[in-house]
Amino acid sequence: MNIKKVMIAGGGTLGSQIAWQTAFKGFDVVVYDAYESGLAASQKFHEQFAGIFQKSLGATSEEVKAAKARLTYTTSLTEASDSADFISESVPENAKIKREFYQELSKVVSADTIITSNSSTLLPSDFVSAVDKPERFLALHFANMIWTFNVAEVMTHATTDPKVKEETIAFAKAIGMVPIVLNKEQNGYVLNSILGPMLTAALDLVEKGVVDFQEVDRTWMISGNPRGPFMIMDMIGLETMYNVMMHWGTVQSDKQKLANAEYLKTNYLDKGKLGIKTKGGFYDYPNPTFKDPEFLKG
Repeated sequence: MNIKKVMIAGGGTLGSQIAWQTAFKGFDVVVYDAYESGLAASQKFHEQFAGIFQKSLGATSEEVKAAKARLTYTTSLTEASDSADFISESVPENAKIKREFYQELSKVVSADTIITSNSSTLLPSDFVSAVDKPERFLALHFANMIWTFNVAEVMTHATTDPKVKEETIAFAKAIGMVPIVLNKEQNGYVLNSILGPMLTAALDLVEKGVVDFQEVDRTWMISGNPRGPFMIMDMIGLETMYNVMMHWGTVQSDKQKLANAEYLKTNYLDKGKLGIKTKGGFYDYPNPTFKDPEFLKG
């Protein structure tokens, strides 16, 4: 494998996790975000992850210090992509934003750099026309808490170079992931093809006024699952959930998905409640009610 320097595009929740995991595993990493506030948020995430790795995963202070030393941050796309061997894109789950990012990236990136998308629902073929040399482009999708839920879904499009696919699989293994290789394109990959309908169904129930979100989570947890749907949405980020609902609501002319998107916007996004990363979403953090021993007792 020839990958040494990695660029992460997007300093949000999952982009920051990928950056930290990659740096911890020994790669030089540059985090790119279009906004200084995004970089500041990413650096704050990395301080949190350092604590998690030491407290829960047995990392030494020397290992954490070395990981931090491998991380740099910039709002310059040219600077970020310079000498990058591998790029992981985690910009917002919005087709227009992603397409514009790939168009701008293609103007400055080396022709040999592998480019991957961490999109949770969109396909590589949705963006090939925006990527210079699309044969070096594919999807590498991660789950939240990637150091614990270490799945990395690999999905190519029709003209992805097989050598690029193999290099991406090798990279995923090198940062501690288990590569799950899809044989064909599928919106939602494996993970979100299963998870997405469950989260959508949970939102349907709440938006329609059938039940409060805590009752949905209690039902799911009492049935033997460690996390309820709305806990998972807080982890994912409510702006991501909104973007997914808006995209598929529009594409499929699905009035319920559009209603779910409006529910999220009015009750959470417009109030700055984006999930765990803002310490408030459906639940308030760091002490959400689902941690109360009485939560499952009603």
